[in-house]
Amino acid sequence: MDLRQLAALVAIADHGSFSGAAAALHTVQSNVSGHIKRLERELGAELVDRQTGQLTEEGRAVEARARAVQAEIDAVAADLAALHQQVLGSVRLGMISTTARWLVPLLLDSLAVAHPGVRLVTTEATSSALGALLANGGLDCAVVNLPLNNPELRLRPLFDEDIVLLLPVDHPLANAGPLHMKDLEGLELMLPAPHTGFREELDHAAASAGTSLSAKADIDGLRLLSFLTLRGYGPSLLPATTVTDMPDTYRTFNVAGLPLRHVGMALRKRGRPNAPTRALIDVLEDVTERHVACHEHLHRAS
Repeated sequence: MDLRQLAALVAIADHGSFSGAAAALHTVQSNVSGHIKRLERELGAELVDRQTGQLTEEGRAVEARARAVQAEIDAVAADLAALHQQVLGSVRLGMISTTARWLVPLLLDSLAVAHPGVRLVTTEATSSALGALLANGGLDCAVVNLPLNNPELRLRPLFDEDIVLLLPVDHPLANAGPLHMKDLEGLELMLPAPHTGFREELDHAAASAGTSLSAKADIDGLRLLSFLTLRGYGPSLLPATTVTDMPDTYRTFNVAGLPLRHVGMALRKRGRPNAPTRALIDVLEDVTERHVACHEHLHRAS
């Protein structure tokens, strides 16, 4: 097999057809078809379903490795440039959306000063989706909720974050003094969707306190959850940095017994990060450490 065959397979996966892959690779469809036929013949497996243009199960397995190969090839030029103190190239960074809102601007500002030749390409998604993209070579690095169960990845903690109760200031609990999980019993809450990692953490914390949480509605998406609470649909439990542009009529409250949200960085176990990715990691760790030091709801990773 050669790199052109692998590139053709990845392009079909990205664009959904032989013609789309040909356009993306600036070649003709017959060339793409020929590359795939030779690759299939060598591997002894059908990689692309000719009727749908979608990759077969075998094709997806090869695609994951092909992306990793492409990433290693791209890293060669970047690493050579870094030997001459010039860190050049793009970094594909995945990030959970609530953290991306405040962290990406800080990264862009710091990279512009420390490594102006590094271009940041960001993707927002859930932790599980980011983990899959990273393992398959679609990302170079990701910021995710911990723990994240993916044997292809290595994880390192970045920071911990308070989970808070968002309430209107005229709510009876707003003046009830220090709050505990038991105080939430019977309170109708806007809660994260069932079976998500965050919801499971909240339910586990409630069970440990001998109570349970009552859902007025189950909402998939923390920013939407915050938005609905601030529009009067009901109190919610949220990571502290999710709550932005809060009007004077709302406040956040600490609740004893709520867990911390753990946020970390994920990298592939296989292969060495390229020079731009290593530069980003250094900046990322520095930026988060400085921001944690000045934010009341963020803490050094435990």
